[in-house]
Amino acid sequence: MGEIVGLLFDGFAVALQPQNLGLIVIGCTVGLFIGAMPGLGSVNGVAILLPLTYLVPPTGAVIFLAAIYYGAMYGGAISSIMLGIPGASTAVATTFDGRPLAKKGFADKALTAAAVASFVGGTISVLLFTFFAPPLAHVALFFGAPEEFALMLLAFATFIGLGGDDLWKTLFSICIGLVLSAVGLDIMSGEPRLIFGGVTGFMHGINFLVLAIGIYGIGEMLWTIEENARVGGKSMLSEATITVKRIKDNLVQLLGTWKTMVMGSVLGYFVGILPAAGATPGSLMAYGFAKQISKDPDEFGKGAVEGVVAPEAANNAASTGSMLPMLTLGIPGSPTTAILLGGMVLWGLEPGPRLFIDQKDFVWGLIASLYAANLFALIINIAFIPAFIAVLKLPFSILAPVIFVLCLIGGYVPTQDMHDVWLMIVFGIVGYLMRKLDYPLAPAVLAIVLGPLAEPALRQSLLIGDGSFAIFFNRIYSGPIMVAALILLFLPLFKVIYDRMKRKTPEAQDV
Repeated sequence: MGEIVGLLFDGFAVALQPQNLGLIVIGCTVGLFIGAMPGLGSVNGVAILLPLTYLVPPTGAVIFLAAIYYGAMYGGAISSIMLGIPGASTAVATTFDGRPLAKKGFADKALTAAAVASFVGGTISVLLFTFFAPPLAHVALFFGAPEEFALMLLAFATFIGLGGDDLWKTLFSICIGLVLSAVGLDIMSGEPRLIFGGVTGFMHGINFLVLAIGIYGIGEMLWTIEENARVGGKSMLSEATITVKRIKDNLVQLLGTWKTMVMGSVLGYFVGILPAAGATPGSLMAYGFAKQISKDPDEFGKGAVEGVVAPEAANNAASTGSMLPMLTLGIPGSPTTAILLGGMVLWGLEPGPRLFIDQKDFVWGLIASLYAANLFALIINIAFIPAFIAVLKLPFSILAPVIFVLCLIGGYVPTQDMHDVWLMIVFGIVGYLMRKLDYPLAPAVLAIVLGPLAEPALRQSLLIGDGSFAIFFNRIYSGPIMVAALILLFLPLFKVIYDRMKRKTPEAQDV
């Protein structure tokens, strides 16, 4: 323990050098706006700015890119809350309650909650990274296909309750999402499937952001236009205000959500360290767990602060967690860390167990920079809240076309295919109609995220186990996760049966 603290202090000596400190501040600021731009996200931001890092030493380069990654995790919540457009897949769960809070005139509360939760998530995850890196990396090595599928099933089980009391509408929404996630080329045979008569645009599958931006961006815009027409054209967003007192009150109220923050942070971190999992499943699982443990689960989806806190703590914790397998095993934990890994190789740094021995200054300088980046990202985020609030005060007649253009850009950037833009518009109309018919949108969106992760894990596991499902239950890590997932999965069904039996009992007694 004493040795780790000593190495960490040496790392701070590297991270707090004027050049590196400047790179942290610039990286966090740039990342904040990259994360807020729909369709960009940390992956594109880090990839675009990677060539700039050749102007600085390798340690400064990785610190700069890590700061962008951190800033983008913070920034993804901004457009989710302000405009209802997820800045990245990691911020989709933030939209569920962040947007309703903003529409009620509490955008400052949602933005403050997102910033503070991100800070807490980042801090807890960096502490875990600092003191428990080797044993956690060892655990991550044991996570194969069966464990990944068990984890995805647990994620499905946690958000079964997202549709409120209507279990069947929730299940229908999940099934629609799973079907859409299967569009494209079969992962085993390479044969095209569900491509609607040979439409070439479906060959690459349905990009998750296209669905999310369509449903939550365009669908939300259409819904708000209808609501504004109903109230005589008055903007529903003009009530947003910001004062020092309100920010202080918001911070005090957030103290009551510390358990949700800790839960989201720990869960997000452990999901983040799993190779190829990333922050998106972690944030979705945290949202589902937060709803299940909440004293008032019915508020979720209507503007619950816990619904903002949980996913934001989780996605920031997962972003740190995903760096652990990259540094200790040379295995990227997310798409962004895959780009960071490539950059490290180009700079002559070889990720793996020897990195902590041969490149101590680099490793501990990077870890220390995460503490600094986390603090600066919080300060920059809160400082910009008045500017973000000013956006909400614009008349919706101006906001609507801006939202629409941002949606189009966000739908085009990931694949640069006009097919996806048209598809996004269709999803926007479908999302609007689903909302009119009171079908939950969240499960469909989440299913299309987890579907492409769960399917290959399931098929690989069954190949390894000769077609037997016993492989999911006889392994040390996948077994307990599967049992927990099945209990959570069938819990709502048992509740429905129990409620029906309870209603029939008085009738039987009367007879």
